[in-house]
Amino acid sequence: MVKSAERTLALLDYVAEMGQVRFQDVVAFGIPKASAHGLLQTMVDSGWLEYSEADRRYQLGLHAWQIGNAYDGHRGLVEAASDAMGMLVARLGETVQLARLEGIENVYIAIRESPHPMRMASSVGMRLHAHATGIGKALLSTLSDAEVGRRLSAVALPRLTDNTVTDVDQILRIVDRVRHLGFAVDDEEFIAGCRCVAVPLVSETETGVAAALSVTMPSQRTDESWPHSFYPALQEARSMIRREMGL
Repeated sequence: MVKSAERTLALLDYVAEMGQVRFQDVVAFGIPKASAHGLLQTMVDSGWLEYSEADRRYQLGLHAWQIGNAYDGHRGLVEAASDAMGMLVARLGETVQLARLEGIENVYIAIRESPHPMRMASSVGMRLHAHATGIGKALLSTLSDAEVGRRLSAVALPRLTDNTVTDVDQILRIVDRVRHLGFAVDDEEFIAGCRCVAVPLVSETETGVAAALSVTMPSQRTDESWPHSFYPALQEARSMIRREMGL
């Protein structure tokens, strides 16, 4: 990799994650002090970052917004899923999320929120660990076992709750079960008190993008019929979306 380019991209990710950063934050992040001034000034001059003299903080600039809005890689998928996601919220009353897979993370690309005041807080662009979420396991099921094992073995998998599975071999068995059942679940594995049911939509070999659809709810709003009671509606939504995509 080109060191300067790697450093610049890492800094963009860092600022996007933090919202605002100070110069000392950038140095603490791992960019040498001798390089930080020049790099930050270049990014400000080119519009990737903005600098506030008042509080001496950097944040993403207008150019970052323009480039982000120019990305069109999953717009067709989001449009194809719109009616199905609305149907799910109307029928189930819970938050519906559409995500694609990037590495070992699921990235939310569309969300329809539950009408209930108590719901999972999520936003478009949020990235979560695939091994600990229902939608993430649905996404992993679109890959081969060899590819899932390769991706998961390359990093340390965090244990987020008492229910989180971090053993790669056990995750592979869970992912294989998802392929046979047709759906995946998150039973308080990412957040205690939160459950999710998800179905895979498309694979990378079909459309170039692995995508999945989920319904997420507080555990207290589930009963003994969970997760099977949610599957028929999700299966119907999946069929709707694939028809819209011509698959």
